[in-house]
Amino acid sequence: MKFGVYVPCLVVACVATLACGELFSSMAHLETALYAERDIAVAIKDYIHEEEKRLDKLRKIANDFSEHSSKALASDKNLLANPINAYLYMKRFTLDWDKEVAPNFQSDPDSEVHKKIEELKGYLPTYQDLKGAVTALLRLQDTYKLDTNHLAQGRIRSMMANSMSANDCFEIGKLAYQSEDFYHTAMWMQASLEKEEEEKNKTVPRSLVLDYLSYASLMQGDVERALLLTNELLTILPHHTRSQNNRKYYEKLLEEQRRKQHRRGEDGEEPEAKEETNQFTERPLDDYRKSEEFQTYESLCRGEDTHNYKLKHKLKCRYVNKNNPRLLLKPAKEEEVYLNPWIVVYHDVVSDKEIETIKKIATPKLDRATVHNPRTGKLETAEYRVSKSAWLKDSDDPVIHNVNNRISDITGLSMESAEELQIANYGLGGQYEPHFDFARKEETSAFRDLGSGNRIATWLTYMTDVDAGGATVFTSIGVKLFPIKGAAAFWYNLYQNGDGIFDTRHAACPVLVGQKWVSNKWIHERGQEFRRPCSINMDE
Repeated sequence: MKFGVYVPCLVVACVATLACGELFSSMAHLETALYAERDIAVAIKDYIHEEEKRLDKLRKIANDFSEHSSKALASDKNLLANPINAYLYMKRFTLDWDKEVAPNFQSDPDSEVHKKIEELKGYLPTYQDLKGAVTALLRLQDTYKLDTNHLAQGRIRSMMANSMSANDCFEIGKLAYQSEDFYHTAMWMQASLEKEEEEKNKTVPRSLVLDYLSYASLMQGDVERALLLTNELLTILPHHTRSQNNRKYYEKLLEEQRRKQHRRGEDGEEPEAKEETNQFTERPLDDYRKSEEFQTYESLCRGEDTHNYKLKHKLKCRYVNKNNPRLLLKPAKEEEVYLNPWIVVYHDVVSDKEIETIKKIATPKLDRATVHNPRTGKLETAEYRVSKSAWLKDSDDPVIHNVNNRISDITGLSMESAEELQIANYGLGGQYEPHFDFARKEETSAFRDLGSGNRIATWLTYMTDVDAGGATVFTSIGVKLFPIKGAAAFWYNLYQNGDGIFDTRHAACPVLVGQKWVSNKWIHERGQEFRRPCSINMDE
């Protein structure tokens, strides 16, 4: 540790007048040195006091880290699977670290403790992770129509997480502001204001929140509210120059609006009806997110019924063996979900032990999931697919081999030309927006490198239950499948004449709370000629 010793100016001034090394020659000057010794002792004690305060802060931080990690690791539930807890955790090791930990941790860069902490920080969240966590939280808020104040209280439906402070809400609003997302900026700055009123130990200046909120209100077209908030800010900081100028600007805008209304009245025109004030206006959506498909997707994710399926009474549950010797001993439990296209769920097709083995093998191989670019035919990451995936070969473990054989037994299809078993782990708000598994006719380069034809069928295994969200939904037909551990969904992507079944367009809803692990087996056309013969009759 390094420290400097403070010596009072008076002593320095006295000693500076003495000739260096000449104290021994005068008893009076030698006695002066005693005063310097006394003041040095005071300076050292002051330093020790400040160091003890700093170390007390570090001790409190260390105890907090220890208590949090012990509680999380000892719990059966993953505490970070709750998006609120995850955001607060990301913030703890980014914004809060820089404000609270770093200033109090003044270790020598060459010390072992410094090197150890720098090494461990490589495993901790980064600012990019924090931004991703906020984006995920806002996505979940929109998709599942979650109330901002409930989230700030740590409540997601009936599940509770840690409550947020005014500063926690402020930082969410600030990140939204930096993305020019003034809709969410206004919501979270308002939540921050309400939290600030409740706090005894303020975590963010009210004037700062008002500054952001007033501008967000302006950008949403609510000039009156922007002026109201600016006036409140100026009662706190009367000499805030920018706010003074903003107030003049807002007053000018409102005056112009009044004059415009007055002119319309003089010209005999009906004054523009003043719309009912909406504090945060409408959620900004691009053309696709305004579409019927996307609105249906979000409704299904929330568990709403979007279609009236008139053939529901014809759906059956049955044991099937396909005349397969292995299934004669243990038939598959088949549940019909939809008849055309034919979508079924097979229950208890993979054991807990097999699931743990697969997850253990896949975890070190996980990488950001990709999608096929229809123009280039290449794989690339996309914002509408948020998960990490790994590909497991049949030879990686006997469990993988057995699972692939079981899929073949139940479906009656060959796995020879199928893709490797894909394992996907969804992160915060993990999703995959509506898509097809098969390649459309215009996507001539898709799957070309595989040389096995199009994806004839999809087998999707759920390897975890999910506390909330994470459903697989089919937007064209209104089907929603919520994950059941050990169960698998199966459907054909192609008619027997090779044309795509467009009603199989589906999506993976954002994971609201919990962990979601799935495995995909995409089965291709080659090798199925005698197992699923071609036909020109699309009803077969």
